[in-house]
Amino acid sequence: MATAIASATTDERALVELQRQHGPALLTFLQGLTYGDQQRAEDLLQETLVRAWQHPEAFDGPYESMRPWLFTVGRRLAIDARRSRLARPTEIGDGVLATTPDPADLTETTVAVLDVRAAVGSLSPEHRAVLIRLYFQGLNVNETAQSLGIPAGTVKSRSYYALRALARCLPGYSRPRAALAHQSA
Repeated sequence: MATAIASATTDERALVELQRQHGPALLTFLQGLTYGDQQRAEDLLQETLVRAWQHPEAFDGPYESMRPWLFTVGRRLAIDARRSRLARPTEIGDGVLATTPDPADLTETTVAVLDVRAAVGSLSPEHRAVLIRLYFQGLNVNETAQSLGIPAGTVKSRSYYALRALARCLPGYSRPRAALAHQSA
């Protein structure tokens, strides 16, 4: 069977027959190597068949079936493709760039400042006083406790509950502490 195909390697019919006989099994094998990525597996299958078309001498091998040769070529192509992808930095789509704010545009910063001010304004006077001293004035817990005339433990608990309240008021912000530290009161 292998010698019949060997004489007609460049013939489309021989390649179609090769794909018919071994394509489904090879595709399943390649899907396993690509962790179920159908598109990559199909690309590797196509490249494997191109290699078979380019190397008619493979049909003259001492084996009865082309399947071992095809699986070896497909496996090597999968390994090469994986190494190539790992050697390059990860590509990102345009969607990430479209949602990333422009650093030169002060609109996002202004909106964030207004949101943080409104959220801090909605806190109780006790919670607001602790946060202003800790995050806006840069005092530590002991200095805040001294300036407010309350124990350090109370400063810690008020800041904890104030930050939780801010997280509820600012659900679109993933880091309320960082936002608070960089905004002005």
